[in-house]
Amino acid sequence: MAKASEEEVVVAIVGAGPSGLATAACLNRLGIANLVLEREDCSASLWRNRSYDRLKLHLAKQFCELPHMPFPSDSPTFVPRAQLIEYIDDYESEFEIKLYDDLIGKWRIAARNTGLGEHESYVAEFLVVASGENSEGVTPEVNGLESFDRKAMHSSYYRNGREFRGSNVLVAGCGNSGIEIAYDLWSHGANTSIVARSPVCKLFL
Repeated sequence: MAKASEEEVVVAIVGAGPSGLATAACLNRLGIANLVLEREDCSASLWRNRSYDRLKLHLAKQFCELPHMPFPSDSPTFVPRAQLIEYIDDYESEFEIKLYDDLIGKWRIAARNTGLGEHESYVAEFLVVASGENSEGVTPEVNGLESFDRKAMHSSYYRNGREFRGSNVLVAGCGNSGIEIAYDLWSHGANTSIVARSPVCKLFL
């Protein structure tokens, strides 16, 4: 049976995405003990594991900087995925980022260390939930999809369009990911179409 351990901190942060890391960095600067809990085996797992190669920040870098550490001055205005991951790694190093119990008036969090196979318990006075709203891909129900004999995938599994060269590909949705993936498919030689639920306004720049 896996052994259990318990550690007490002032603040427990659930989620090691940009919001969780930013919270931890600010607390560390104030000398407030905190602990970041992450279910994946890395920080910023959405950017590392579930994003396509071409992805860049969709906002200018000055609006996406984490507290107390700007992007390098030579970074492009719209930071690409690889540089953002490098920035997050540097941020963790720079700031040394490492269930409510009514009986004691503190949060008690039960977690399992998947690397060691051990069950651990943490107690904190405050709890920050920064687990993200896009951590799981959601595919709507589509009539006939179960009988579709070709490949169908959620955008979180898309990396690049190399395997789709010469294929007919339909992209459902025209948000940031839909438009960017459609362009990536086209640039890799796919015959790409987009279907949108609502009318689209075109801006010619």
